[in-house]
Amino acid sequence: MSEETLLKTLNVEGLRQFVELQSDAVSAVTERFYATHGSLYERFEARGREACREDLAFHLEFLRPVLEFGLLQPMVDYLCWLNSVLSARAIPAEHLSQSLDWLAEFFSERMETSNGAIVVEALLAARTSFQKISDISLMPLTSHEPWPETVEFEAALISGNHRQAHAILRDSMAQRRSLIDFELHVIQPALYDIGEKWQTNQVSVAQEHMATAIAQSVMTVALQNAQPPVSIDQRVLLACVEGNNHAVGLQMVADAFLIAGWEVQFLGANVPTLSIIQQITAWKPDLIGLSVSFPQQVRVAKAVISQMDEHFGRSRPAVIIGGLAFNRFTELSRIVGADGFGDDSLAAVENANRVVST
Repeated sequence: MSEETLLKTLNVEGLRQFVELQSDAVSAVTERFYATHGSLYERFEARGREACREDLAFHLEFLRPVLEFGLLQPMVDYLCWLNSVLSARAIPAEHLSQSLDWLAEFFSERMETSNGAIVVEALLAARTSFQKISDISLMPLTSHEPWPETVEFEAALISGNHRQAHAILRDSMAQRRSLIDFELHVIQPALYDIGEKWQTNQVSVAQEHMATAIAQSVMTVALQNAQPPVSIDQRVLLACVEGNNHAVGLQMVADAFLIAGWEVQFLGANVPTLSIIQQITAWKPDLIGLSVSFPQQVRVAKAVISQMDEHFGRSRPAVIIGGLAFNRFTELSRIVGADGFGDDSLAAVENANRVVST
């Protein structure tokens, strides 16, 4: 991965201005779209205007981390994903670029000159990078090659066939494959593919939720049947930061730590910052693992680490961080103050051993 050039960032006052103007920006650009392209959106009826507002609000949610940290590529990835969704709705790609231009015009007119220029630069840089991409599909979410049984496992998840999903795992374990490898080469790619199918309306929300639940049950049963590890007398506390409701990946990380001999507390999804601090105080772990799915949650992770520094000072436990928001941009882990990074469960354990021993 090549390092990304950092864009200029807003100061505290600039961020305050930006946040205060977000709602007005969404309203103004939505009305402009309907005044310009209303006939195209009539088929969506009232839901169309609501969807337009939601999309524009997400633009600004993904823009904020760019304005805070200077890293552009996560927003470009989001635009590529959104373009694929809009294409399924038969909405032209140029409308997405136009929305960025109109947002830039709004903030240029409404913000103080120097801060407005920073917002405009970020929006136009995102538009330019997005337009240069000839293949609108995102980079693969996983670097692990799917095993042949992944297709059958995915079909079992979508159809709600618990028995078949568990049978596929048992057959794999009978071949002396590890649970962690099965998670990385079967469960993870299957869930990523189901997520992409949900985005393009090939599977329903109910099927996507059912698939996640079955995958978690498979992982739980497999872990219960795994060979008990030898303890290494180290503790790790794992949590998805507040706002992150995607906990399956972190459950895989928890499994990897357990099998490696760590004592693990897995707090799950959407954990408030105060709760993380309180549990650190109560349990005194050697390591904290934080999971972040979307760029707008990066600032939450930074706040968690800042609170840890404030409460524990030099005695705070080491912190590793991971999740989709960090997987392509390891520089983000340094910016938010983490001690290490893991782009999958095995890498998380490997880096954890390094940061705890230093």
